[in-house]
Amino acid sequence: QVQLAESGGGLVQAGGSLLLSCVASGRTFSMCAMGWFRQAPGKEREIVAAISRSETSTYYADSVKGRFTISRDNAKNTAYLQMNSLKPEDTAVYYCASRWTTDYNKPYNTRTEYPYWGPGTQVTVSS
Repeated sequence: QVQLAESGGGLVQAGGSLLLSCVASGRTFSMCAMGWFRQAPGKEREIVAAISRSETSTYYADSVKGRFTISRDNAKNTAYLQMNSLKPEDTAVYYCASRWTTDYNKPYNTRTEYPYWGPGTQVTVSS
């Protein structure tokens, strides 16, 4: 079992930055691949970014490439999402997700591949 808790959301003006954190407890964090997803009102939950267990591989949705950076610190059991140049269309609830894996180098980029989820943190970008 894995418990996840996101933090760092809030209200920011367009062009601003936020750093989201996801602290994991339970199963060994270093054995898990991590992902960040978001869900805007009336829309499906979508992938934002993902990182492999070993940190060597990442995946980004086209809409955030060049603006967002996913990272992890296995010593702190924490995954991060640095969000720069934020746009109003980035407004959503952001969720972190985790899955145990034996593949050191694969980032997982679909919802169904993640069994563990945090409760989410709201990000609102004003124009």
